[in-house]
Amino acid sequence: MLKLRVTGMTCEHCVRAVTSALRKVPNIESVQVHLATGDVDIEGAPDPSSALRAVREEGYEAVVASQ
Repeated sequence: MLKLRVTGMTCEHCVRAVTSALRKVPNIESVQVHLATGDVDIEGAPDPSSALRAVREEGYEAVVASQ
């Protein structure tokens, strides 16, 4: 599992945007975005830099919390 910490999300629209962007990244099986904490749990084996880039391209900041 890959965990990201995303900042800048303020609403459900933000959650949908991040979820949608991450679902397009190869090797991601499922995505769970937690608005209250900014945590994103990703199941699968994606390239972390691809996942970070997808989130950043939506306009949010992201870092890898754990792998």
